[in-house]
Amino acid sequence: MHRATLLAAVAALAGNAAAQFNMLRFACSQLVVERTDPLVNPGQFYTPHLHQIVGGNAFNITMDPANDPAEQSTCTSCSFVQDKSNYWTAVMFFHHRNGSYIRVPQIGNGGPQGALINDGGLDIYYIPSGRTTAFKKGFRMLTGSATNTNDNNVNRGNICHRCWTSPNENTFVGGAPCTGSDTVAIPKDPRCKLIRQTLIFPTCWDGKNLDSPDHQSHVAYGQGSGANGGGACPSSHPVKLPQVMYELMWDVSKFADRNMWPTDGSDPFVYSMNLGGAAAHGDYVFGWEGDSLQKAMDNGCNLNNACPSAGLTTQPPAQYNACKKKQQAPEDVNGWLQAMPAGEVAMKA
Repeated sequence: MHRATLLAAVAALAGNAAAQFNMLRFACSQLVVERTDPLVNPGQFYTPHLHQIVGGNAFNITMDPANDPAEQSTCTSCSFVQDKSNYWTAVMFFHHRNGSYIRVPQIGNGGPQGALINDGGLDIYYIPSGRTTAFKKGFRMLTGSATNTNDNNVNRGNICHRCWTSPNENTFVGGAPCTGSDTVAIPKDPRCKLIRQTLIFPTCWDGKNLDSPDHQSHVAYGQGSGANGGGACPSSHPVKLPQVMYELMWDVSKFADRNMWPTDGSDPFVYSMNLGGAAAHGDYVFGWEGDSLQKAMDNGCNLNNACPSAGLTTQPPAQYNACKKKQQAPEDVNGWLQAMPAGEVAMKA
């Protein structure tokens, strides 16, 4: 049985007994929602699609690798004080049959490993498997493709969606991430109360380049797939990294009425590229203070708990929820919109 599958089974049966499988799992609230992307579109305002960004408030449109987010951030929207990294994803929208769009709200995560409280945003996992080498200052990467429209081009074991028939994750649905009935496509089922999105990053590094032109070639997936800490690495990318996983809970409960859904056969739920689940993607810029992440991996730090052996401290939800940043590309992205935010500044419906 794979480690992740075992973890899920133990968690479902024994609650916090799953803590024997040590990994970081913590909340990160929204820092800002805006059209910027310092990896794919550095220096550009009003990038082609909208992102939600979490983490350190030093986030900016260039993210110069010479500048350390851990040193420049004065707060972080993540629960670990030492994590000033930035994490971002596309935003899910509901497309009403009248042509208007609205952002799908998000809820915090629960489950057998304990509730995580988020103001939007996502949950972050760092899953070790054996000896891992933490990311270096200036490291960044992305997973997925914002232009992909073919589900078959996506490994379902790394990027997936789950129809969550419970109104919260306190009632666990399914098994390990990206297994069972999980799909690359965004589910279209009125029975879904939530849609859980999972993005799993590569765990193997070439050991030389902190980035690459496509932000992907310097890393690779190991053998196998899923949330198992990553399998054996290829010789081209021999350095084992902690496995980074994003988990998002989109609350679609208010959109279950099919009378609200488009009549032309188009999808009711789309990402901010106006595309479906095949275009799901995530971006990562490392920003942990000093060697705190390496110490966390070496000392078996667990879940969202303070870890004195690694110097990790946590902050309460009220504190990390309060870490916000003013939009660098100002536009109203709340409420019903006439069209997906793209091109010119978005307009209200």
